[in-house]
Amino acid sequence: MDNRSDIRDFLASRRARITPEQAGLLPGGGRRRVKGLRREEVAVLAGVSTDWYTRLEKGHIAGVSEDVLEAVARALQLDDAERTYLFDLARAAKPNRTPQRRAKAPIQPRVQWMLDTMTGSAAFVANGRLDIVAANTLGRALHFPLFDNPRGQANFARFQFLDPRARDFYPDWQGAANITVALLRAEAGRRPHDAQLRELVGELSTVSEEFRTRWAAHDVRIHHNGAKQFRHPVVGTVDLTYCTLELPAEDRSDLRLTIYTAEPGSPSEDGLKLLASWAATAVDAVVPAADQP
Repeated sequence: MDNRSDIRDFLASRRARITPEQAGLLPGGGRRRVKGLRREEVAVLAGVSTDWYTRLEKGHIAGVSEDVLEAVARALQLDDAERTYLFDLARAAKPNRTPQRRAKAPIQPRVQWMLDTMTGSAAFVANGRLDIVAANTLGRALHFPLFDNPRGQANFARFQFLDPRARDFYPDWQGAANITVALLRAEAGRRPHDAQLRELVGELSTVSEEFRTRWAAHDVRIHHNGAKQFRHPVVGTVDLTYCTLELPAEDRSDLRLTIYTAEPGSPSEDGLKLLASWAATAVDAVVPAADQP
């Protein structure tokens, strides 16, 4: 896969958002025809020649040293997620590989055991394409609308952009959509040869202008901790905090565990308890038929 266009668009978009003043450069130099920094200004800040940086921004990144990439990252004031993405793009440019279709890796039984012990929290495991590959009962119940689809496979991106219920499920739909696309963009930098990821991006780009616009922005994000509000069809609005952790896997399947909890004594905790009661009596609603005993 040739990722030169991703490299070009990412670097150009990061350069465009920085003014000379923000970069510590003196104003002046005549009328500016570009938004943000010029290529020669980035080159000066990074300590490389203009020709060299121009070549880099055209996507010729294979073989570039880590020291130079670090200098470019500093010049463009990249945050941790953006810096990681730049290095991922550089690594992906080196091998000459054909697209890979990753087989669905089975979840180790011990992972499901761990999830099932978390009875007071909604927990799930997702892969880099944002498929939910395992969850506890409360995690399935919280994300019930995602599982309620013809494909059967719960995927955050497909639900976000293809299911009209998502705009009600996420009160801050815009913010949730931004995060979803930024996570997929970061995954594309890590795994540019993942054919299933390319298919997902292609599908969403074809049918959703909201997705296309966000994808073109080249924003990236790493998993993090935070808070999110849900408007659940069974228990109403709940405000939850979450923590996402890398899940070690022998097959390098790049899985992440996310745990949602509510503040003790809050209405949202009552909502989670009510959701747990509902899930306990509505197995058919939260567990796919193939998973039922």
